[in-house]
Amino acid sequence: MKKIELEIVALSHSITQTHSYAVVLGEVNGLRRLPIVIGGFEAQAIAVALEKMQPSRPLTHDLMKNFMNAFGVELNEIVINDLQEGIFFSKLVCSTENDTVEIDSRTSDALALAVRFGCPIYTYENILESAGIMMEETAGKKKKAQGEPVEELRTGSEDLKAMSIEELHTLLNEVLESEDYIRAIAIRDEINSRKKNR
Repeated sequence: MKKIELEIVALSHSITQTHSYAVVLGEVNGLRRLPIVIGGFEAQAIAVALEKMQPSRPLTHDLMKNFMNAFGVELNEIVINDLQEGIFFSKLVCSTENDTVEIDSRTSDALALAVRFGCPIYTYENILESAGIMMEETAGKKKKAQGEPVEELRTGSEDLKAMSIEELHTLLNEVLESEDYIRAIAIRDEINSRKKNR
């Protein structure tokens, strides 16, 4: 299976849910985005590395990197290789001078290590197809709903199951513009479940 390279394009705090974060991966040279819900500690670990902060003592992922470096283990890449019931599965592809090994990992931990090692992040087409979100090519392109629905769209309290597929697509575009990737994931899942049930 052909691997598709991704890069971290955003780390987003949920506007509607406290303690929920999403790391948003973007397709390199493409328009698709893959939002993944992660916990607060994992978001902090990724943010610290992205911002190149130097904590006074090593964090867990820094310790892991130091350990791997001390024993001559290189992190070559991470691969988001499976998606089951909304949970992403990843593997670390590590090597020494004698061997290459794949190690199972939580996706948030794999991403925190990838940022520290500067290694590539990959996934497969079927995962991007089922969980990815297509971004509009031009930022100025905006569908406008009329009257009351616009206010309802902004509250975050809408019932997704009661909405039409067109309303879901409009809502998805709006929450993507406001960078609320947590809500975007729920809307994307509702759209995908309707496609499966056709």
